[in-house]
Amino acid sequence: MRMDFLTLFPEMFHGVLNTSILKQAQDKKAVEYQVTDFRSYSENKHQKVDDYPYGGGAGMVLTPQPLFDAVEDASAAIHAKPRVILLCPQGRRFTQETAEELAEEKHLIFICGHYEGYDERIREQLVTDEISIGDFVLTGGELGSMVIADSVTRLLPEVLGNKDSAVTDSFSTGYLEHPHYTRPADFRGMKVPDVLLSGHHKRIEEWRRKEALKRTYERRPDLLDIERLHAEEKKWLDEIKNSRDS
Repeated sequence: MRMDFLTLFPEMFHGVLNTSILKQAQDKKAVEYQVTDFRSYSENKHQKVDDYPYGGGAGMVLTPQPLFDAVEDASAAIHAKPRVILLCPQGRRFTQETAEELAEEKHLIFICGHYEGYDERIREQLVTDEISIGDFVLTGGELGSMVIADSVTRLLPEVLGNKDSAVTDSFSTGYLEHPHYTRPADFRGMKVPDVLLSGHHKRIEEWRRKEALKRTYERRPDLLDIERLHAEEKKWLDEIKNSRDS
């Protein structure tokens, strides 16, 4: 996969893309990152990329020319139709399902805007996806694009050391993840559940599934689709509800 980041602040990306899993993915040739200052595409003699909005109003608006040229150049880099992602509050909310969808692509282009907004022609003609990472406002699209890049990159084949890690992550299964424990088995009187020390793999797996269901019910009940639960899971959920009521 190739990821292009079109930004006015390329220096923001250096630490993130060259650390931890994102760097490992690049070292393994699973992904290539390209960070471009789209100001360099401006035909304005002062390299301006923004202007006052027609009709008046507060703030400045990104002009279309630099971004059109930058996206066209990035699109020509590889022989694959890119997904051009606009980071903006109006976009659909980013989820694990979205990450899994984007991980199937060969080329992602992130447009990281600043100022009051974008010329609407950018949104209408260049963009394939408008995405928001949450219901809050950031200074620009850079941090959002890094969040998405991290979430997508770790799903690429051979990136994580344990191939099951991404599959069992919170949200990937529809549940939050079950609790984890490691050595020592008794730390200041706080003990690891006996079942995890039993060596009985079937019982351990059942415990983890129950705990994941319990944690999801208690913390993010909005994630539970009752109709899709198996009969066994519905029975566990009834037990969880009864234990809380008693």
